[in-house]
Amino acid sequence: MPLLDSLTAISLLLLVRVLCIQASVHSYAGEKFSRKGNAFVVHGGSEGIYYSHPNLNESSASSNGDAYIRFEKITFQRTEESSNISTGFIYAILFEVDDRETIGGSAYGGQRAICCTSDLAKLGACKEGEVIHRLSTRNPGWPEVFYVPFDSTEKTFIMQPRSVQITRTGMYNLYFMHCEPQLVDMVVQGKTIWKNPSGYLPGRMAPLLNFYGFMSLAFLLLGIFWFSQYARFWKEVLQLQNCITLVITLGMFEMALWYFDYAEFNESGVRPTGITIWAVTFGTVKRTVSRLIILTVSMGYGVVRPTLGGLTSKVVMLGATFFVASEVLELVEHVGAVSDLSGKAMLFLSLPVAVLDAFFVLWIFTSLSSTLNKLQAKRMMGKLDIYRKFTNALAVAVIVSVGWICYELYFKSTDIYNEQWQNAWIIPAFWHVLSFSLLCVICALWAPSQNSMRYAYSDDGSEEFDKEDSLMLIKPSPVATKEVSEMRSALQSEDGDLEEDKTE
Repeated sequence: MPLLDSLTAISLLLLVRVLCIQASVHSYAGEKFSRKGNAFVVHGGSEGIYYSHPNLNESSASSNGDAYIRFEKITFQRTEESSNISTGFIYAILFEVDDRETIGGSAYGGQRAICCTSDLAKLGACKEGEVIHRLSTRNPGWPEVFYVPFDSTEKTFIMQPRSVQITRTGMYNLYFMHCEPQLVDMVVQGKTIWKNPSGYLPGRMAPLLNFYGFMSLAFLLLGIFWFSQYARFWKEVLQLQNCITLVITLGMFEMALWYFDYAEFNESGVRPTGITIWAVTFGTVKRTVSRLIILTVSMGYGVVRPTLGGLTSKVVMLGATFFVASEVLELVEHVGAVSDLSGKAMLFLSLPVAVLDAFFVLWIFTSLSSTLNKLQAKRMMGKLDIYRKFTNALAVAVIVSVGWICYELYFKSTDIYNEQWQNAWIIPAFWHVLSFSLLCVICALWAPSQNSMRYAYSDDGSEEFDKEDSLMLIKPSPVATKEVSEMRSALQSEDGDLEEDKTE
């Protein structure tokens, strides 16, 4: 299958790439400067950081209760060809997103520039060839700007280690910049460490630690209820209930792994790649199995039909494609995630998953409509009632999902600079809550009981009708019409004989 082979190859390449990245410890392994306008830039990181109280002793800025950004072993290395540049600066600029307008400027209302142009220099606003920056009026002392001078005798320039304490909650951005075109091949090495008062988790991710702890408890309670019912009525268990048991088990492992992943990340500052991959994989398997179960149940498998027949291969193909697409998306989004930013690659990788989800929804409701009609035609009222409740639950879930997708698009389109990062955790959390709620409804509808077998497919004729009987529910059969006509003729002849007797 070329499609699956291609997606698998892409997933392996992306996995190799993200395994080289570490979490809230932002590492720079030979990062090259890229041209942005008239400047050359390396993005050093973007994270939401919560407020910590000012500390008079700068050397103690690394204590556990403080929020800070620390520069360690930052070096800039240029090539032999650029060694004739004798003077200039490399800038490390750290600013809060509200102060972004303090970087760069424009002359006479023209295009905004990061490096000082000749027009701006003539106005006396800056010195030509230097990065334009000015102090913020809302955040005194910011942005933080550090200079690294270079001369013609050196190829490597070292930035002195330092810590910047964060005393204002906000989304902080770090950029390394210079304005010299001949230094385009310069690279950055070293690392920066970003810390919140509660740990190393980026600010947007920090609330998810408690959320996954809560979801782990919720799955545990659901598991206790389900497994107790399963143990009580194990002789009456259906194949569908075995599948639900698998989904609950996968959900318990997924939530527990996410919790341990975030807890380890928060404690060490380095995201545990192995735990993250396992959490992503368990979650992807759970979502794939859940969709396949809902689809097969909607088709009436095990209820009105013993097999899926020729549809089996199509269902398996859809599930496999969804698994690969979703796994690639989740690996790129979570494994080795550094900054509180979502790149354009995320949008590109989200499209196949969204299309497959839409196809699942369309196929599910088309199959449900057909199954409901069959149950009604065969007068299986018990199964019909449970399927109607199941359909209503799915319809509500789809309507809520569409509404939330619209809100999510609005949220991301109006939050270009991630200024609402403190509320961003709600978006992924909502999908977990919605899927868990739907799982609870399914568990309530198909909970193991002493009457479970009455919802299973039966071939003994008690719930089935002959083909002619099924047609009679829609229109009278020709045989029945002929018999009625003969009966009417007989009755009319009898009435005629009676009249003759009376006449005699």
